[in-house]
Amino acid sequence: TQAVGPGLPPLIAVVFASARGTLAQLGIGPIVTAGLIMQILVGAKLLNIDLSDPEGRRKFTTAQRGLAVVIAAVEALGFSLSYTQFNIYLRIAIFLQLLMGAFILIILDETIQKGWGIGSGVSLFILAGVARTIFWDIFSPLAAQEAGGQVYGFVPYVIDSLMKGTFSFNALWLRVATTPAGTTFLPSLTGLIGVIIITLLLVYLQSMRIYIPITLPRYGGIKSRVPLQFLYVANIPVLLVGILFSNIILFNRLASAYSVPYLSTFLRTLAFYMSPPRHGYELLINPTRVLIYAGLLFALGILFGFMWIEVSGLSPSGQAEQLIKSGLEIPGVRRNPKILENLLAKYIYPLTLISSIIVCAISLIADLLGTYGGGIGILLAVGIIQQYYTIIAYEQALEMYPLLKKFIGEE
Repeated sequence: TQAVGPGLPPLIAVVFASARGTLAQLGIGPIVTAGLIMQILVGAKLLNIDLSDPEGRRKFTTAQRGLAVVIAAVEALGFSLSYTQFNIYLRIAIFLQLLMGAFILIILDETIQKGWGIGSGVSLFILAGVARTIFWDIFSPLAAQEAGGQVYGFVPYVIDSLMKGTFSFNALWLRVATTPAGTTFLPSLTGLIGVIIITLLLVYLQSMRIYIPITLPRYGGIKSRVPLQFLYVANIPVLLVGILFSNIILFNRLASAYSVPYLSTFLRTLAFYMSPPRHGYELLINPTRVLIYAGLLFALGILFGFMWIEVSGLSPSGQAEQLIKSGLEIPGVRRNPKILENLLAKYIYPLTLISSIIVCAISLIADLLGTYGGGIGILLAVGIIQQYYTIIAYEQALEMYPLLKKFIGEE
């Protein structure tokens, strides 16, 4: 099935960690899509589930897993029916294979979350997908048919052009091939430099903190500070935008395979404007598309950022409740949830807005630089790596100082 059927754009391959023509063709798409739908339903109070309660979290996880299986079945059916050149038996076989692959990924994600690994399966799969894309952009020795037969990977291209005597310094910074099928941007030195710059910038920003002074009455009024991340919502807005865009692009590919009138045209238009630019050169070729994509990215990113803090307990009311339960006080402020909430709102809402804008801006700049793995991909990868680093450092600290387990309540 590698050579036929609806293809997978780069954004889907990165966000869903999918690979065309394999058992992982659906990737983690069903898992993250089900998670996004469940979060929206809970956040909008359409589902009465208390995520702070263990029983509520169990119900949420069970419902999310069931919804993921349903979405996987629908997507597998859509892909299998799109292979119109095959008979019904081959289509059934493709459907069962894709469904089995998605089910395996769902089980692996659940296994890792239950402690048989570090972090979550979704994070691991996304990181693996981004790493694969970056490695392919740098070292792929294969010729890209859509680029007139040019070698795709940057390093093999440099070696090949030096051996053939066609080396050009201009091509180091911008590799573009124009064919009857359209314009294709290939990996260049600009993208490699972009990976390094964006990674360093993200690491620096994620280390920044905003501190709120507190006191601990139960310990004699000891003064301390509660740190709030400057990137308060981390990469969540970009992740949710990527999931939404990827699903629309995927549905467009499936609708195109069936040639559904009106729906195909509508989805094709949406997918066109929701596909990230591959290079800043696109600003000259089609500035309208880039500007509309940027507008959608920022608008939805800010919307998802505020939605996320409400459903994840990071809102001012949620943080105020946590402070009161922990026995912490803010100097000069009464232990009243409403007063604490109003004070924290002065920090949290601006941080949510600023951090959402910053991560969306970094994602867009990375796309315009032609960064390997794409803007959304590199943002997710850096965030996941830092998350793994924090988890490993935490586990090592508990191993070195066992008494910490009693202090933080793990024993």
